Amino acid sequence: MAFYRKNIGSLHQVVRIVIGAAAAVAALAWFAAPVSYWGAMAGVVLALSGLFGYCPMCAVAGLGRQ
Repeated sequence: MAFYRKNIGSLHQVVRIVIGAAAAVAALAWFAAPVSYWGAMAGVVLALSGLFGYCPMCAVAGLGRQ
């Protein structure tokens, strides 16, 4: 039994994973220490939401698959 229901589609998942990973790598490569860590964490969170197929903000807003 899942504790959540997937609310983003498969294409949306792939886009989130790719952009999240790219954002994390870019943040670590281009920015200095404090900013790069925050940017990398944001990218990882975006990639994880794509990996799991669930976006909490989409759920709050009522968006997503039916």
